[in-house]
Amino acid sequence: MNTPVNILAIVGSYRKGGIIERAVDEILASARERGAVTRKISLLDKRLVFCTNCRSCTQIAGENYGVCILDDDMAALLQEIERADALVLASPMNAGTVTAIMKTFIERLVCTAYWPWGAPAPKARRPGKSKRAILVASSAAPGILARLTGDVTKRLKSAATMLGAETVGTLFIGLAAQQQHQELSKRTIQKAHKIGRKLAAGKSTKAS
Repeated sequence: MNTPVNILAIVGSYRKGGIIERAVDEILASARERGAVTRKISLLDKRLVFCTNCRSCTQIAGENYGVCILDDDMAALLQEIERADALVLASPMNAGTVTAIMKTFIERLVCTAYWPWGAPAPKARRPGKSKRAILVASSAAPGILARLTGDVTKRLKSAATMLGAETVGTLFIGLAAQQQHQELSKRTIQKAHKIGRKLAAGKSTKAS
C-alpha cells in the first residue's frame, strides 16, 4: 500500500477567502481526492518576528536548520515543513513582489544556510531537493505583464529552493482584482485541479 503524499500549503495573503486562498483550496481538495494528506497554514495566523540579520542561526555547520534567537512561531512552522513531501507556496503580488508577511517568512529561511563569519557566501545545509513545490500567485494586472514587471514567482521559487524543494509547477492568476469579491474562473479551477491531482501522484505540474 502506497503512503499518501503529505502536502503543506503556506499562504501569504492578507485576505482570508480571497483569490489566492481559494485557488490553494482547489489544489488541496483535488489532491485529497487522489489520497493526499493536506494542511494549509495562513501566515496571518502566525507570529513571525522580523529577521534582524544577526546571522546567529547560520554559524553552526550541519544538516539541521540553524536555531533562531527569536521566540515566535517560525521553529514550529519549520517542523511542519520538515514533515511535508510537497509544498504549495502562495502569495498575491503587492508592489511588484510577494506580500510583507511572505517576505518576512522568506527572510527567516536564512537558517537553512551555513554562513560563518568570514565566508564570502552562504552554503545550503541541504543542497539536494527532496520535496516538490507548487507556486501560486495572483496580480491585479494581466498575468503576462505582471510576470514581466514583478518578481513574485522568483521569490516564491527561491523560498522553495531554500526548503529543499524542486519547483514543479506554477499557477499564476492575472486580472485578479476586477471585482471586490471576485470568483475564480472555470479555467483557473481546472488548472488548480490538474495541479492537485499531479502533485498527489508525484508528477511534474507545468500548468501556469
